[in-house]
Amino acid sequence: MDKTEKVKRIMVTGAAGFVGSSMSERQLELGHNVHGIDNFITGSQSNIQRLNKHPGFHFDQIDINNQDDLHRVLKEQYDEIYHFACPTGVPNISVYGEEMLRTCSQGTENVLRVAQQHKASLVYASSAEVYGDPEVFPQREDYFGNVDPVGERSTYEEGKRFGETLVKLYAQKYKVNAKFVRIFNSYGPNMSRSDTRIIPNSLAKVIAKKPLTIFGNGEQTRTHLHVSDLLNGLEIVMDKGENATPYNVGSNKRMSINQLVKTLSQIVGRELPVQYKEHFIEDHGGREPDVSAIMRLGWRMNTDLKTGLTAMCREYGIDVKTAPAKTLSSPPVWPSHNIHELPA
Repeated sequence: MDKTEKVKRIMVTGAAGFVGSSMSERQLELGHNVHGIDNFITGSQSNIQRLNKHPGFHFDQIDINNQDDLHRVLKEQYDEIYHFACPTGVPNISVYGEEMLRTCSQGTENVLRVAQQHKASLVYASSAEVYGDPEVFPQREDYFGNVDPVGERSTYEEGKRFGETLVKLYAQKYKVNAKFVRIFNSYGPNMSRSDTRIIPNSLAKVIAKKPLTIFGNGEQTRTHLHVSDLLNGLEIVMDKGENATPYNVGSNKRMSINQLVKTLSQIVGRELPVQYKEHFIEDHGGREPDVSAIMRLGWRMNTDLKTGLTAMCREYGIDVKTAPAKTLSSPPVWPSHNIHELPA
């Protein structure tokens, strides 16, 4: 940090999660003070243990849905709030659906009230899930999406959509400096090896010498953004983003799940066995963000997928080879109601 730069007091909700802990660590390394909040519903204790090494980090285990508890732990004036708190993951939709809805609504309003009282700038972590199963490619921020409000994924999708509405209301009615970022699939260091998302789950299967699991026929498409580029995007939106405005942050390099596994096979230098499975919930056929808006703020993607995956393999202790891998065997044809994953 430049000696002339102000030391900020930053609140991070969901600080025990993948993105929340990564943002906390980044701000601490920049010399700022971070107050992390999490209730560990899906967060990891190990992420907090890592952050506790920094003298500028303070943590409270609370549920942001409890307004009294939230205000009880507030220590001092905040300059910025990164609001990541929300249970995530497809397996958790049926398990924590109520908690998803409550956190995106009541919890988000409680955090917005903190921002209002402290005159803090806020970035709300929304999701590509607000677009549902998109019929338009790429998805621009002015696309309303294709969402079933009572579908099997609706607790997460509608929760995030409602959270965006709250952010816009507080920005316009109460003049809170708040904006929101629609995060597409991200990956990178410190993802839990028990994470069910495609990249960490696949690496865990490589270590265990088990077949990689692909739900559906693997032709559904996603994009994958390294967490360092995601954090850059979040910071740029915090500093330069227009109030009450959504911004997509993700890679615009769309690929199928089969192509992703082929890329991973090339990195490890051998054909990785794949097990195709039919899943229990409807799938989204593809995602691809239009990132023109955030690029106008100066954002660029700096880490390509092969570089990021290679580094993650090394972090997981997986040998990286240069030998070419064989092509995946032909996938089965499944009905269109299979799922792959939710973004972080």
